[in-house]
Amino acid sequence: MPLHPGRPAGERPMSVNPFLGSANPVGEMTEAPPKHRLPDGPMAPSTAYQLVHDELMLDGNARLNLATFVTTWMEPEAALLMAECRDKNMIDKDEYPRTAELERRCVAMLADLWHVPDPSKAVGCSTTGSSEACMLAGLALKRRWALRNAGRYPSREARPNLVMGVNVQVCWDKFCTFWEVEPRQVPMEGDRFHLDPAAAAELCDENTIGVVGILGSTFDGSYEPVAGLCAALDDLQERTGLDVPVHVDGASGAMIAPFLDEDLVWDFRLDRVASVNTSGHKYGLVYPGVGWVLWRDAAALPEELVFRVNYLGGEMPTFALNFSRPGAQVVAQYYSFLRLGRDGYRAVQQAARDVATGLSARIEALGDFRLLTRGDELPVFAFTTAPDVTGFDVFDVARRLRENGWLVPAYTFPANRQDLAVLRVVCRNGFSEDLADLFAEDLTRLLPELRSQSHPLTRDRNAATGFHH
Repeated sequence: MPLHPGRPAGERPMSVNPFLGSANPVGEMTEAPPKHRLPDGPMAPSTAYQLVHDELMLDGNARLNLATFVTTWMEPEAALLMAECRDKNMIDKDEYPRTAELERRCVAMLADLWHVPDPSKAVGCSTTGSSEACMLAGLALKRRWALRNAGRYPSREARPNLVMGVNVQVCWDKFCTFWEVEPRQVPMEGDRFHLDPAAAAELCDENTIGVVGILGSTFDGSYEPVAGLCAALDDLQERTGLDVPVHVDGASGAMIAPFLDEDLVWDFRLDRVASVNTSGHKYGLVYPGVGWVLWRDAAALPEELVFRVNYLGGEMPTFALNFSRPGAQVVAQYYSFLRLGRDGYRAVQQAARDVATGLSARIEALGDFRLLTRGDELPVFAFTTAPDVTGFDVFDVARRLRENGWLVPAYTFPANRQDLAVLRVVCRNGFSEDLADLFAEDLTRLLPELRSQSHPLTRDRNAATGFHH
């Protein structure tokens, strides 16, 4: 949750249009509602609605937001189901047994999709998103390591660590901070913008709880080599005896690769993969917020972390950080699985990839930009200005595109490539070929003015974009 400072001193109250008052537009308008304290009394629901509605008009258009991975369009039938379930508390499995059953079915479907050895015994749960799912997976890794090292942990000599690429999403930094785990990050080098298997293995020792592989880096949309990572850790175990498990953060790629890259081995087919997560609200095609996390088997999730709740006269295991939360997104996930099936998901994801690869090629053809990725893994690509472009930078481009309604993040890469600043385009379901054409036309139309600049105009890069990983 974002942290906000207090209200500015002397700030005026909200302005109310006279037409939002009673039938007489000049009556009952003696006091406008305050912004930062509860009003003294109630107001008409239509007035409250219009006040909130008008303020939200200043938000960006979600469909034109090319920064977010989160789903911004679903069918009306899905929205109707979500509305029908908005009052259902997901944790109340005894009161809403059918909602709980749909969650169980989604876990089973994902277990089959990700090649869990015995899908009928799948261990997993829904979450509010990938961040919570990653927290749970990391917690399971730490507890398994602690149980194996009970003779020396806790102690000063046994501080657990987690190995990952510097490109991981910020939730992994949060996990390490919250649960007192040392983060060991593999930096970027040259044109390698994600984890290197050999370098990751070198960072492992007897205190390593696991290694995180990212199936779809948010920085550039590329897959990390999960099979190569597991092979490097196999070699490490053969040489040293260290048995280090792998968690695959498949926030986006775990709902892309099974349909478009079926020959890519990244999931539970690899014996070293202990757990996998995904965001149902990203390429799972559901409105926010729902995520999923699955473990290879019951042994990968220590029993002491599982709580039992009453379910239809019996006990049902639950493992989540959140307690009360809506069941609507879980129902919408089941709807999407039922509605599309494998062939439907394949068609939707292929369409997104086709848009990404087509648009990236058009941008490259302009001559002002250099592609880092092309959208042929995640439907996501990153690009920077060409070496001979000196009059503008990616932050100028992002600022000018925003004037046309397009939200395109511009940001610098982490260590050791802080010298590299890029733009990134995320192509989701709903970002059609027609919208891609409009984007390309707007970018092309901006270029003559950008080319006429003598130097980049953005002074404060941090202020130029609100994008954060």
